[in-house]
Amino acid sequence: MHTVVFYVAVLWMTVLLAASTLLVIRARSILSRILALDMLVLILVALLALLSDLLGVPYFLDAGLVLALLSFTATVAATRYHREGKVFS
Repeated sequence: MHTVVFYVAVLWMTVLLAASTLLVIRARSILSRILALDMLVLILVALLALLSDLLGVPYFLDAGLVLALLSFTATVAATRYHREGKVFS
């Protein structure tokens, strides 16, 4: 039963990855694209966590953590740049 749930989760994350990629491409506003790109990275982090469980290696979790932190920083910087025209005050 564990393998069935695992493969359903991988399939669902892949579908969400494709949908968020289309949203990044087709979104009309800059803020919608930033949000969709952040969602895309978080789905990639979830796929890295599933891959770490599948292969039994912990370093994919480390890569996911670094990717999530970089994504958060980039999202904050992009929204500040869009709002104020500069990243740093």
